[in-house]
Amino acid sequence: MKSIKFMLAASAVATLTVACNTGAESKNAPSIKAGVTKANWGTVDGKTVYLYTLVNDKGDTVTITNYGGTVTSFITPDKSGKYSSVIIGFDSLAPYLQHPPYFGALIGRYGNRIGDAKFTLDGTVYQLAANDGKNTLHGGIKGFDKVVWDASVANDTIPSLTLKYLSKDGEEGYPGNLNVTVQYTLTNDGELKIEYDAETDKPTPVNLTNHSYFNLSGDVSNSILDETLMINADSYTPVDNTLIPTGEIKAVKGTPFDFTSPKKIGKDFAEVKGGYDHNFVLNRKDNSLEKVASLSDSISGRTMDVYTTQPGLQFYSGNFLDGRFANHGNQPITLHSALALETQHFPDSPNKPDFPSTILKPGEKYHEVTIYQVSVR
Repeated sequence: MKSIKFMLAASAVATLTVACNTGAESKNAPSIKAGVTKANWGTVDGKTVYLYTLVNDKGDTVTITNYGGTVTSFITPDKSGKYSSVIIGFDSLAPYLQHPPYFGALIGRYGNRIGDAKFTLDGTVYQLAANDGKNTLHGGIKGFDKVVWDASVANDTIPSLTLKYLSKDGEEGYPGNLNVTVQYTLTNDGELKIEYDAETDKPTPVNLTNHSYFNLSGDVSNSILDETLMINADSYTPVDNTLIPTGEIKAVKGTPFDFTSPKKIGKDFAEVKGGYDHNFVLNRKDNSLEKVASLSDSISGRTMDVYTTQPGLQFYSGNFLDGRFANHGNQPITLHSALALETQHFPDSPNKPDFPSTILKPGEKYHEVTIYQVSVR
């Protein structure tokens, strides 16, 4: 697999004011010094879990826990100067241990689905955990979202956090010892930058992503169907009734999947059975860092631009959110109250030879970058 980079625009809650930490709006920027702080958040598998708060010079804040590498909040101002989180999440560790649907989590070893929970590599069939019907989803039963990562901060005056994890040979059925490093950086331009690096000692599929759910209004009582989305993709990958790609690459023109010009998500929504949960084939000629999508919200005035080196983008419209979990401020997270824009290689690529390869070999370096940049327009 070729090198890949990944950045992402986010925010934090940890040691902010109580108003920000509960998800309530605050008129003024959090009065916190730029850099990184951490707080003890509990214990999982005998390892200490921390919540790290990244703050830039403008007062934007991102909180990240080393449990699952999860982004728990991304606090930015709206057009009126009110601060709230554009990423849904929780204010304590306990709800994350109840296995919510990957809120803010790092996903691996393979993001998205692999059909029939198996693949063949170099003549060997590898059986994976079937945790999504007959398919495997987001790394299996205990993917990267459910492990405690080793965390380090190079300089506490720079809002950047490095996470490391060794996925051992055979973990969740995947071959090879995979050394993974993920770096989150919050820039002064309102970007949450995520860089993914990995190396292996055996050929193995790798598809790393982040599964943050966004609502740019900062209030999950507002439906994301009213937000406006642009995706720079002339094609997408149709799926079967278990959400596995059929292998076809289909043009979006004349279909509800055409987001090449900005449109409200709800405009053609009724024509998509079950809602959007599809991989878009991004318009690109190489793996350079490019703007691939833009999301905007009229209520808050916020816009989020997505940049990536990846060939695909999974747009998920929150079709399975059912109110079982509550966001910051105890707001129920209900149907279509948040969406995900997951940069990625295509689902089921190990079983689809015509899709871009996701096989990482010994001696190669996986490097991907994605940026989520939030601004007010």
